[in-house]
Amino acid sequence: MINPSASGWIDKFFATQKNHLPEYENSHAFYRAIRDSGFIYGHIVSFDNIDQKETKSWTTEEITKVALMDTLYGVYRLISKTSDTAAFINSAIAYYKEAQPEGFALLKKVLPTAPPAHELENILDDRIRTNNNIISRNFSHILTNALMFMDVLAFRQYLLDGDRPQKYLKKLEETVMTIVSLALNSKQDKTQYDDLLIRLFESSVRYTKLSNINTDSLEEAGFDYFESKSEKNYLLDMAAMAIWSDGRAQQSEIEFMYRLNDRLGLREDAPAESIASYDVFIKLNKKHIPFFNYSNPVKHFYDHAAQSVTNLIIRNKNRLIKELSNNGELMLLITHSTHRSLNDKEKKKVKKQLLEICKTVPSLTIFLLPGGSLLLPLLIKFIPQLLPSVLNENLDKEDTA
Repeated sequence: MINPSASGWIDKFFATQKNHLPEYENSHAFYRAIRDSGFIYGHIVSFDNIDQKETKSWTTEEITKVALMDTLYGVYRLISKTSDTAAFINSAIAYYKEAQPEGFALLKKVLPTAPPAHELENILDDRIRTNNNIISRNFSHILTNALMFMDVLAFRQYLLDGDRPQKYLKKLEETVMTIVSLALNSKQDKTQYDDLLIRLFESSVRYTKLSNINTDSLEEAGFDYFESKSEKNYLLDMAAMAIWSDGRAQQSEIEFMYRLNDRLGLREDAPAESIASYDVFIKLNKKHIPFFNYSNPVKHFYDHAAQSVTNLIIRNKNRLIKELSNNGELMLLITHSTHRSLNDKEKKKVKKQLLEICKTVPSLTIFLLPGGSLLLPLLIKFIPQLLPSVLNENLDKEDTA
């Protein structure tokens, strides 16, 4: 089993999946496969090369992290015509340092001797954590992840011409935000969905603000900068996400999609396919996507967090049991909490001592993040159910033949 939250997961991924990598005829076939997986839309529902039994216990962040790495590797294989994992890892690290050098300068100082695979793990982990507030991060991940495909397109361009990707990413983000703005303006009737869409796009961008977009027409958008079908299809799909509103498309929105398609120079049926693809995806997966459960984001957060905490505890039982066994007072208070309410002094003591324990277990540092202390009641709830297990399944020896 692969544990995407423990060091060594990239090495184990390549060791176990090297004989299961999909082959794509061309970049367009690759793009369509990635779109079918949900990565383009920000909610991954499947992998071509990973069994669902493997991913069943993964959190949303873990699935996103593996999908990003897997997709980057797919682009690398298409462009380089090789499957050299070591060369890919080095290329991905170099790309991200070029794409956001200020952000990763600190990472380099903290981990000066980390093996390349471990360094990439830390980079990807940092990349998917775009919101500081833990509730916001779980709530808005679909838009953040939809924009994350820009990393893949920028990596492709980096492999092709070696240019610094910051300029490309800024231009691509500005273009996406322009299209979203124009698509929303094409609507005759705005909905609550549209208001939320704007807020989530604003929270997900790195270089642009939707409020600063001044382009009033497609003719001024500057699409000539992008030449590949993958880039153009991505821009069209972002427009489809923006105009979608519970499966209903107004005539003005459909006309906008076809005008955009003319500017992009794609085939005539591309707009209809783009709209239909997103509509089918949402109808099949809507109940599992946090973005559409905005009526009660706090409830969604706790539903999502409960599963995440369960997974973390299962993976770290041995170390957690060892730390707890060395703290008799904490165990006594937790035992009391199962049949009576603790007073304020006891609650503070439990919180302080649990956070100290979490510092000693890397995977449990989620409890130290802003908002993480809200999860402590869930941790206390699961502690009595702890049973011994292996700490880091990435170190397991498996037959990779």
